[in-house]
Amino acid sequence: MKYSYTYMVRCRDGSLYTGWTNDLDRRVASHNAGKGAKYTKSHRPVELVYYEAFLTKEEAMRREYAIKQLTAAQKNSLIHSCEE
Repeated sequence: MKYSYTYMVRCRDGSLYTGWTNDLDRRVASHNAGKGAKYTKSHRPVELVYYEAFLTKEEAMRREYAIKQLTAAQKNSLIHSCEE
């Protein structure tokens, strides 16, 4: 079964970038190679700090949008809750 993922990476400068993808490993590798989102090109390498798998692209996109609406403190809280 193919999943869609909502993910968050932490850039070298500490900033967070959220996106969605169908191939999580390839997307993270792309960010680290400077071929990802324009926000990560000058801040690589990146570290994958959060991800969720969904059955449909639409679910992943909705979750990505919801995460983008969170404050930095809420995003960090989300990351820490997944690490435990």
